[in-house]
Amino acid sequence: MTTRTIQQLFDLKGKNALVTGGSRGLGLQMAHALGEAGARVMLSSRKAEDLEQAVAELQAAGIDARWIAADCAKEADIRRLADETLERMGPIDILVNNAGAAWGAPAEDHPVEAWDKVMNLNVRGYFILSQHVAKQSMIPRKSGRIINIASIAGLGGNPPEMKTIAYNTSKGAVINFTRALAAEWGPYNINVNAICPGFFPSKMTVATLKAFGEEKLAAHAPLRRLGDDEDLKGLTLLYASDAGKHITGQWLAVDGGVSVVTGG
Repeated sequence: MTTRTIQQLFDLKGKNALVTGGSRGLGLQMAHALGEAGARVMLSSRKAEDLEQAVAELQAAGIDARWIAADCAKEADIRRLADETLERMGPIDILVNNAGAAWGAPAEDHPVEAWDKVMNLNVRGYFILSQHVAKQSMIPRKSGRIINIASIAGLGGNPPEMKTIAYNTSKGAVINFTRALAAEWGPYNINVNAICPGFFPSKMTVATLKAFGEEKLAAHAPLRRLGDDEDLKGLTLLYASDAGKHITGQWLAVDGGVSVVTGG
């Protein structure tokens, strides 16, 4: 075997990637990373207008990008998303399960409907899409990379003022889902790993950042800052490329060190 250079190991030319929740925030950042490394990218989220803007941004950066609107909390939409991606792009080499929801409420008053909404998107949706993509594309070819977006909220309890029990529970489930899937699908040469972001400014976190203050939250991190528009790129590319071909069933926090001081 000829030893490849580091540039060759990280090269994604000829690969196809599907990124859910890809129209903004962390999903769009990860799509940039994959596209900048040479992958063709399919973005998905619920709103066509947001997807059109995101794809225009990626295309302006020289990335081969397209989009499909789908609700990853609905099984029919998930299966349509996978099938249409396969039809339009060919085999899916990289799947990024990123679409997610959060809900804030005291545990004793948390609506069951809200619990189900969070679990359906954050856990059930990941499972159905991973299963469908693997059966249709990755297992037959014995090749694939699945990246699940968890959270440092899934590593332990939040401070008591952050009342997000359904979100925390779902992200803890994503971590063990990642580990179990990696063990089962390793013989098919499918790598399954998770990323646990800390606080990043985004539409999902805007209420939390406003309530607790960006400066206060940043002060809890040893690096004394929140995540930015570049901080997930490196790990995403490592997991997606041959540079990380011997890494599976793992999670890594990208949080400026918050989980170190909170015991996650």
